[in-house]
Amino acid sequence: MSMSEANNISGSVSEFILLGFPCRREIQILLFVIFSLIYLLTLMGNTSIICAVWSSRKLHTPMYILLANFSFLEICYVSSDVPKMLANIISQTKSISYAGCLLQFYFFFSMCAAEGYFLSAMSFDRFLAICRPLRYPTIMTYHLCARLVVFCWVGGFLSILMPAVLMSQVPFCGPNIIDHFFCDLGPLLALSCAPVPKTTLTCATVSSLIIFITFLYILGSYSLVLRAVLRVPAGSGRNKAFSTCASHFLVVSLFYGSVMVMYVSPGSRSHPGTQKFVTLFYCMATPFFNPLIYSLRNKDMKDALKKVLGAPSKEITKNKEK
Repeated sequence: MSMSEANNISGSVSEFILLGFPCRREIQILLFVIFSLIYLLTLMGNTSIICAVWSSRKLHTPMYILLANFSFLEICYVSSDVPKMLANIISQTKSISYAGCLLQFYFFFSMCAAEGYFLSAMSFDRFLAICRPLRYPTIMTYHLCARLVVFCWVGGFLSILMPAVLMSQVPFCGPNIIDHFFCDLGPLLALSCAPVPKTTLTCATVSSLIIFITFLYILGSYSLVLRAVLRVPAGSGRNKAFSTCASHFLVVSLFYGSVMVMYVSPGSRSHPGTQKFVTLFYCMATPFFNPLIYSLRNKDMKDALKKVLGAPSKEITKNKEK
């Protein structure tokens, strides 16, 4: 008996069809070019930040170490679903294996969870630096920074382990067509051939806890930071602190704004078009904009990036003129 016959008898699904963006071939090619360009620029931008932090001794501080890890996370995050999406756009079959779908689900949402943890760790670092400046060097040591980095990575993968195990036990007996460009939670549960209330409740609980706990912690941290910054007399120190925190909070707003629209708004899941657009935003747009936000609003990062890219910084230019 062949494997396909065995699958038909057992009623299980061996692969899924990702519809992606059903439209004319010309538009699909255009989408492929646009998404490929955004993906490559995202990889280049985040890799540049990692190289800048690695090469500049001035950036070997907890804030930039967390930022470099965050940039590496963005590379992993965008690579967990975009390459398969690009391949399916130009493919005729648009299929993904059952195991591949579950792995994509696990890695994508693990990266989402880790992103929330890293944004929380970065807000904690800024809180200590601005609200507790005298105690910052003794509290935010390299040892604590390394522990935070390990916690964010390990915590992200452990947080989604139980939902992933439960998803692997969901019965799929057909149809196997997912009206999405990756294996998202809602479309997968909609294909279940039996009610799975335990899995649905667990996934909803875990995602809600991660989203709201990290978001409320970040919001509280930056509220205290903003209050402390407003108390500082106007000057370069106040402007630098405000600029750094503004860039961090802008990244937080981009990520959590789109995620909450997707997983908290009651009507977003009922419209596949809206679902795809919002998911596309937080899985492609936020990793693309993050390097621009952090580099354009940070002088130290801009100088380090200029050295990495071979462009002379202002300080080097002034020294040559002298």
